Amino acid sequence: MKKSIIFISAIFLLSFTTKKLVTNTSILIVPESTLIVKGKTNVNKFDCIYNIQKIKNPIPVFFEMKENKMVFENTELVLENECFDCGNKMINKDFQDLLKSKTHPDIFLKLKELEKLSENDSVYHANLELEIAGKTKDYQIAVVLEQEKDLIVKGILLLNICDFNIEPPKKFLGIITVNEIIEINFQLLITES
Repeated sequence: MKKSIIFISAIFLLSFTTKKLVTNTSILIVPESTLIVKGKTNVNKFDCIYNIQKIKNPIPVFFEMKENKMVFENTELVLENECFDCGNKMINKDFQDLLKSKTHPDIFLKLKELEKLSENDSVYHANLELEIAGKTKDYQIAVVLEQEKDLIVKGILLLNICDFNIEPPKKFLGIITVNEIIEINFQLLITES
């Protein structure tokens, strides 16, 4: 635990340095973390909750400091589509079909950069590469980093499923349609392994 606090503190202290520092380590995502995909239809809402215990820990992390940025290399979170639970079997099947799970069983999230914009702020800009259904798109989102017992990384990513060549499904002869904008809401508790 003490080692983890020292590691996290060092990252925060080095976030404004101009020296080049290459670091590799590995992290664990704690089971109390949450990752939820939220969507809407024209008649209802749905939440698909990821089973965090299925994440393959530890996750290797490689980064170097460049001015006020942490630049990551080969730092990737792999999410198995089948580990999402949307509340019932029919919605789970529809969600798996939506993600084209038979041909693309995983979602890949690569962390590319993390930039702290203000010395007193816990908000960072994260540059991510997201691959869903075999298609890749870059995103820049705000994430909040807090240090308690573990490092807490919180954020919301809004995305359009059409960007991944996924057509919003229609059910019951087109009466029910899924909104093309979905929200990925995450609160990851991270500790160094």
